[in-house]
Amino acid sequence: MVTALVVIFVIAYAAIALEHPIKINKSASALLGAGLLWTVYAISTSNHALVSHQLSESLASTAQIVFFLIGAMTIVEVIDAHNGFEVITSRVKTTKLSSLMWLVGLVTFFLSAILDNLTTTIVMISLLKKILDKHEDRLLFAGMVVISANAGGAWTPIGDVTTTMLWIGGQITAIEIMKGLFLPSIINLMVPLAILSHSLKGKIVISPANSDNTGTLAGSLFERNFIFFMGLGVLVLVPAFKSLTHLPPFMGILLGLGLVWLVGDLIHRNKEDEEKQRLTLAHALMRIDMSSVVFFIGILLAVATLEHSNILNGLATMLDNEVGRQDLIVIIMGLFSAVVDNVPLVAASMGMYDIAKYPADSFLWEFIAYCAGTGGSILIIGSAAGVAAMGLEKIQFIWYVKKISWLALIGYFAGIAVYILQYNLTH
Repeated sequence: MVTALVVIFVIAYAAIALEHPIKINKSASALLGAGLLWTVYAISTSNHALVSHQLSESLASTAQIVFFLIGAMTIVEVIDAHNGFEVITSRVKTTKLSSLMWLVGLVTFFLSAILDNLTTTIVMISLLKKILDKHEDRLLFAGMVVISANAGGAWTPIGDVTTTMLWIGGQITAIEIMKGLFLPSIINLMVPLAILSHSLKGKIVISPANSDNTGTLAGSLFERNFIFFMGLGVLVLVPAFKSLTHLPPFMGILLGLGLVWLVGDLIHRNKEDEEKQRLTLAHALMRIDMSSVVFFIGILLAVATLEHSNILNGLATMLDNEVGRQDLIVIIMGLFSAVVDNVPLVAASMGMYDIAKYPADSFLWEFIAYCAGTGGSILIIGSAAGVAAMGLEKIQFIWYVKKISWLALIGYFAGIAVYILQYNLTH
């Protein structure tokens, strides 16, 4: 069974990676892979009640991410329909691509620490569509957004789902993780940012023409600003909602979505149907990229079979036995998180290492938070931020490997060197 599962996963993964040459949509490959993996797992396992329970668990965790993604994407579409991003784009005065790259990278890094890497990626890529006209330029910036969002999410307890898991599990504390990982995370961003921005020197920003403006009329300045700040406010307050209620983030985003929908309907209630139709949240729901959402479902359910069949757990145990050295094991786990979702990898590590032996804020847990959080940037489907960017900007897997992966890898190891040096100096 294990061999069959690994072979199916590798073939599905290869089909996703080679989407462009083979001309098969990555969503189809992900769904087919997930369906076959669960079918083989179910047939090979005698305990059908257990398989059903595990599938229900995986579906629940996948649905949480998908609902969150749909909510965030819809809010962003509503802001876009009202030309809300003009509030920011009108203030971006730089004409140099290299300067813009630094601005986007740093804004993404700090915004990801406050929001989370997935929401930040959706917001920033939507912004870039308003600032940059050339798709080639937007692809490079989207790649940097993925690196920035993952680096920014790694050093706060609410910035990345794996850091949140460790925080809730008691393996890390909020203040210590921020103190311990800020410097490695910023280095993880700065090194690739410096290299990429240097390659853009001399190139100018080509902005989209305003002739295709489909948002509100110039006289609706209040509506534009109100919807922008309300939508962004909802996104920013989701982590606070989670901390206050201990409910998962998707409930916060759905509550906020309902609020934005209600307020939008009230603001536009006196307009003609034809005028307000394009500004409604119902219209925004039709504009979100459902193909990306379906891909997300497929890839998360596919990886879940590797977790439930104990392939990932066995891999972690094998590393512990064969490698032995803690720092090397965690570095390898970070590299694996570029291939499979970092959530089950971190979950496996939490089960492998006893918190009594490795107390809160020890080297092991902080280093896992850094490596699992930033290692996903090395491949486009290694993180939620990457998968979202892949769908929103139609980034090809092979293009990302050629243009961005090596930068992410350099940043990953630069941050590792800084963390180990910092740890040795302070402990």
